[in-house]
Amino acid sequence: MPRAPKPKLAVEGPSALPSTKARAVAFLAVLVSGLCGLLIGRSLVDVQCRGDCDVAMGLGALAGAVFSAGGVAVVAALVLRAMSEWKAKANDPS
Repeated sequence: MPRAPKPKLAVEGPSALPSTKARAVAFLAVLVSGLCGLLIGRSLVDVQCRGDCDVAMGLGALAGAVFSAGGVAVVAALVLRAMSEWKAKANDPS
């Protein structure tokens, strides 16, 4: 039995997808913030700890990286969503 052809849209609406450049910049911002959080978390434990603190420094670095990258990821997602809404409204003919 032959398949029915898919109907084509007469008019395509604006895309809500942010540009590739904007997504790449957001990804790099998350990576840089994770690295900064890693360094801050490790340094914070290093200042407070005496003796053998390798595990504590590792946990501090991991916690700092996760919290800072997660926070920046939330902000980046909100910014990308706002940018796509502004772009869609600018292209709206009405």
